[in-house]
Amino acid sequence: MANNKQLKICFAASSGGHFEQLMMLKPLMEKYDSFIFTEKTPYTVKNKDIKTYYVPQINRKELFFPIKIIHNFFLALSIVMREKPDVMITTGVLAVVPLAFILKIFGGKLIYLESFAKVNSATISGKTLYKIADRFYVQWEEMKEIFPNAIYKGGIY
Repeated sequence: MANNKQLKICFAASSGGHFEQLMMLKPLMEKYDSFIFTEKTPYTVKNKDIKTYYVPQINRKELFFPIKIIHNFFLALSIVMREKPDVMITTGVLAVVPLAFILKIFGGKLIYLESFAKVNSATISGKTLYKIADRFYVQWEEMKEIFPNAIYKGGIY
């Protein structure tokens, strides 16, 4: 990261509760040069004041899952090339995993926030990204048993 430029942050989450948790960080989004990466769904929330990129929703049990994940990989790659984020803050899930790996390949930092809904079991994206995250936060102290190197600071709500 260059010393003279402002930090650029990608805030990434799937739709629903993960996105709601991510939006608790809106004061950070407004403080830094930021954009949002999320899934396009029938109930997508429009963010008028923060640039938002939408990718197709993915379900690992779908027949066309492999095609969709490859498609989202290339969408994520084009977004990283265009935006050049320094950091990604994410609450998961599947749609953001390709973006996280691409960001790391390009030298970005990854901050993962495990779901508030997870008190004593992990999300699949959490298990996957724990290994590459620069900072990994849990919202329940009990989750330190699953992710021993995680940081516990309490809930986001």
